[in-house]
Amino acid sequence: MSSTNNNISVEKGGESDPNLKTLQEFKKIVLEEQKSAEKKIEEINTQLESVKKQIDEERIQLDDVRSKLKQVNEEKDADYPKFVELRTNLMDAKTQMKSLDDKLGSAAARSRKDRHDMQNLAKILEQIERDIQTKKLSKDEERKLVARSKEIATKLHTLKVMHKKEDQYREISSQYDDLKNRVHKIFRLKEEYGSKIGKLKESIEGLVNMRESLYEERRKEIHIARESTAKLEMIETQLNAIAFKKSRVQAAESRHKKIRESDDRRIARQEAMQERVKRDKEYQDRWNSLKEAALKKMSSGEKLT
Repeated sequence: MSSTNNNISVEKGGESDPNLKTLQEFKKIVLEEQKSAEKKIEEINTQLESVKKQIDEERIQLDDVRSKLKQVNEEKDADYPKFVELRTNLMDAKTQMKSLDDKLGSAAARSRKDRHDMQNLAKILEQIERDIQTKKLSKDEERKLVARSKEIATKLHTLKVMHKKEDQYREISSQYDDLKNRVHKIFRLKEEYGSKIGKLKESIEGLVNMRESLYEERRKEIHIARESTAKLEMIETQLNAIAFKKSRVQAAESRHKKIRESDDRRIARQEAMQERVKRDKEYQDRWNSLKEAALKKMSSGEKLT
């Protein structure tokens, strides 16, 4: 009865734990989660390195463009006041020429046609003055020559003044055009660099936001990976407990098996001994019977065979 109960207990202990399969399947799922999280972390790290590199490169570009803009602003601060001053001077020179033309009226227009004849006018004036001084002239002739001399002198003076004004105007205009081109280039560069700075700042801001999003995503994946590690530790603890329980059951089964085998050997020895005793008794009984029969024959004088 005791042996039967032990067998039943061992058979129950040897059965698979009902949680083992569930734990093993759960372990596979958690391992996949951990593997997936670690893979995503690696991918995010690669993306982060790329984004950080791009941020550094664009910040270097931004510093370079800002440096160029600073230089352009310094050029503007130096050239723009000159440009304004030249523009004012040019307008003043133009106003003076217009004022001179307004005063001289049609005479100025005629003088403009005679500007290339300044040398001729000078010769004529010189000849008239010489005639006045050397020739014998009547009062009327002298008066006419003096009037003619004044007219030519006025015309010559007007041409000289206008020539001078035009030369000044052309010089100022040339300087103004050169400086205007420089100023226009400066403002074009200011606009270009300003646009580049705006685009770079916008791009860097987008990259920084992307970097922060990647950091947040990586934190989530790290949390998942750590949770998976904790779950795996818990699963391993339970699997180890099941394995320990199984080893104890197997040890108990082994002990029971050894006990059964020992009992079987003891019973076999007992049965063999009983069989031997039985045979020895049979041999002894037979021997005693033969001995008794021999003694009877000898007592009766019969010959033993």
